[in-house]
Amino acid sequence: MILGLGIDIIEIDRVRNSIQKYGDHFLNKIYTETELDYCMSKGENKYQHLAARFAAKEAVFKALTTGWSKDIGWQDIEIYNEPNGMPLVKLKGDWKSFLSDDKNLKISMSHSRDYVTCVAIIYKEM
Repeated sequence: MILGLGIDIIEIDRVRNSIQKYGDHFLNKIYTETELDYCMSKGENKYQHLAARFAAKEAVFKALTTGWSKDIGWQDIEIYNEPNGMPLVKLKGDWKSFLSDDKNLKISMSHSRDYVTCVAIIYKEM
């Protein structure tokens, strides 16, 4: 059974411009240390990876708030990759225990030259 669904799309340049305008304040508000370490290691592609994580967090936020009333912050959602590249989500803070043995959260990210998108789905095993 699907419990939540979220999708987001963002222009890579929008994230790049926010970083250039607000610098570390923007980066430290949105991204965890793990996310920053990963993205900054990508050289010229760092903005694409930062934008992908921004879109992923937005998609997860939308999926989580479908029917839910709890507050959640940017740092409560962490996007990381399995060694094979598959993106995964770690919930932190008050949301850490949200996913139980019978609930799952999956995301899929995609990008083009100018845009990144992410879809998130929360589902319960039947």
